[in-house]
Amino acid sequence: MKNAVILLSGGLDSATVLALASQQGFACHCLSLDYGQRSSSELLAAERVAKVLGAAAHRVLKLDLGQLGGSALTDASIDVPIGGVQPGVPVTYVPARNTIMLSLALAWAEILGSRDIFVGVNAIDYSGYPDCRPEFIHAFETLANLATKAAVEGATLTVHAPLISMSKAQIIKTGMQLGVDYGLTVSCYQADEAGRACGVCDACRLRKEGFFSAQLTDPTSYYESKS
Repeated sequence: MKNAVILLSGGLDSATVLALASQQGFACHCLSLDYGQRSSSELLAAERVAKVLGAAAHRVLKLDLGQLGGSALTDASIDVPIGGVQPGVPVTYVPARNTIMLSLALAWAEILGSRDIFVGVNAIDYSGYPDCRPEFIHAFETLANLATKAAVEGATLTVHAPLISMSKAQIIKTGMQLGVDYGLTVSCYQADEAGRACGVCDACRLRKEGFFSAQLTDPTSYYESKS
């Protein structure tokens, strides 16, 4: 089996990507980042998902981006928006997060002798983050193939973003077909310690709409009204 590194946040999208990579025959080495995010329960969700979906390995790296702040997900003084998804880049954007995560995944891939990295970014039903666009993924893949010993020696690396052009409903249907238990996942920006969701942040709204559009039961546990 070929090794692949999977960026696993513990959310709906990354769980689906792990299932897709596993279906394609990869030995999946999952990487999560404890970056000082509000919802640490997503890391527990990542651990559950990796175990249930048969990951070959799962590592959690600690890099406290809260020391820099600048995002509602890493700075407690900035409120998480709850009024609905708005145009533009929201305050939940974490500066350079996907660049940092992909760089760490690239390092591990090179150590493993892997030529494949999987990431669950999406540019359809998303919050407008600039590092979720196809242009970013293509640019990072180009960088990866310029900046690593493995690539210079001929081991070309591919960054897979299989969900990037899918709606949330399509993602959920795909995952259900692959046997993903979305009740194990945590998507909420401000989930409590038990992983229960607020129901009103952008991530919760996109998730709920996805299940509604897919005409499937939403297994999410909420601690507040879902209105």
